[in-house]
Amino acid sequence: MKKILLSALLLILAITVLPALPVIVRSRSSPNDAQQATVLKELTVDREKTGNKQFSREPYKVLDVESGKVLNVPVRDYVIGAVCAEMPASFGEEALKAQAVAAHTYAERQRLREKESPSAELKGADFSNDTEKYQGYYTKEQIKEIFGDNYEKNYKKIAAAADEVLSYIITYEDAPIIAAFHSMSAGFTESAENAWGAPVDYLVEVDSRSDLTAPKFREDKRFKAAELKAALEAAFDGVSLGDDMTQWLKVLTVSDSGTVLEASVEGHTVTGGQVRSALDLRSAAFEVRCEPDEVVITTKGYGHGVGMSQYGADAMAAEGKSWRDILDHYYPNCTISKS
Repeated sequence: MKKILLSALLLILAITVLPALPVIVRSRSSPNDAQQATVLKELTVDREKTGNKQFSREPYKVLDVESGKVLNVPVRDYVIGAVCAEMPASFGEEALKAQAVAAHTYAERQRLREKESPSAELKGADFSNDTEKYQGYYTKEQIKEIFGDNYEKNYKKIAAAADEVLSYIITYEDAPIIAAFHSMSAGFTESAENAWGAPVDYLVEVDSRSDLTAPKFREDKRFKAAELKAALEAAFDGVSLGDDMTQWLKVLTVSDSGTVLEASVEGHTVTGGQVRSALDLRSAAFEVRCEPDEVVITTKGYGHGVGMSQYGADAMAAEGKSWRDILDHYYPNCTISKS
């Protein structure tokens, strides 16, 4: 019973507090992790509120957090700006198309959510350009700044990919899906149930072993004793670490996809996701080893691991797979629908 109550509490906290899934362009902790709070909120959306709707082609309303103004952004401009923010322009065209459809789907679902249950902080907008809460999006001016001398070539490539798929979104039971994505998995994508505590029929484990050869698939993060002690005690209330560094952090249970489900912090049971946040790790798929003067945490993959792996999508594109093949693989049991 205590474990059930703890899981429920953690999900509620994640929904209301946590700022991924998803994958990695821009400086951020991990692609799509920023909108994890929004993704988690979407797990509670009633299908009756988002299903069987006529999807709009009206411009998206984007709250500019700096000026406080609500901007009208044409769908095409928004999708291009989202792809520029969320996926490297060097990726294959079919991967860019898959990302464009995922980005469009995310925006369409969020628009429907706001119509049914408006958020006061958005001031009538569908979402904001605050990347700690919502999907990444660059204006054309920001894209020019980011791409610099490669602007013309990169923008043309991404715009062409977006244009080819602009009329499509991904649906499940007539509703836009939770289009989670991440940079790279630990070899298999993670289920929403393991990552966030709530099952989603199409956010399930799928093979993504091409991620094993992605850049920086494994990364060691080294902590001096004082640094690790301070981080863990600050993150977890009631934790007071003793003198034995080998007891400070232990992995207890791991999912089939490699995500740490439970870990022990000096005898206190926490989730792998909580450890990831506390120590700013690339993923919650990690191993811990103690060396004489430090603790080394080795992570696999990058991001929350749920939904589409961007590096996996790029690998599939390199193998000749289409954007439809990519989306069918990472979002099983879903439909590619006209928007």
